[in-house]
Amino acid sequence: MPATYALDRAELAVISNGGDWLISWHPPDGQPAGTPHGVTGVCVTDFREVVLVSDDGARWGFPGGRKQPGESWMDTLHRRLEEEACVGVLNAELIGWGRGECLSGPQQGLVLVRSMWTVRAELYEWDRSEPEMLHRRLCPPDHAQRALYMEQGMEPIYLRQLREAGLPHS
Repeated sequence: MPATYALDRAELAVISNGGDWLISWHPPDGQPAGTPHGVTGVCVTDFREVVLVSDDGARWGFPGGRKQPGESWMDTLHRRLEEEACVGVLNAELIGWGRGECLSGPQQGLVLVRSMWTVRAELYEWDRSEPEMLHRRLCPPDHAQRALYMEQGMEPIYLRQLREAGLPHS
């Protein structure tokens, strides 16, 4: 069965990190309840290349990461994209929120919220000694969906993220 887009606030059942989760997409106009957890940036350069990162060279994803205490969403976005992908944020637009509620397993009871952004990105020199990720890849927008590693059950969230960022998707 082909994957579909995540609908606003519709909960999807996913098994992840040894637990059962309900995940959902929320539009940018209202942060859902939960613990602020991190950011994800769909980064596109002025040359229309999508920036992907990987720690193993096989599973590629959008750069992002966790917030530090007291840090704003925008501060986190700037810091994490520079740390993970050696990119600067020239412009960023909030495209949505991801919310995950853990129903069972080691993280049972957690409700985590992640901000999702589309980013006009400036590439910095790739210095493998600095970024947290070991690999950075640039791909044309029409290859991003095929290049992304999508955890089983999370496909609707990724497809919605691609759509909201204005990238080609199926």
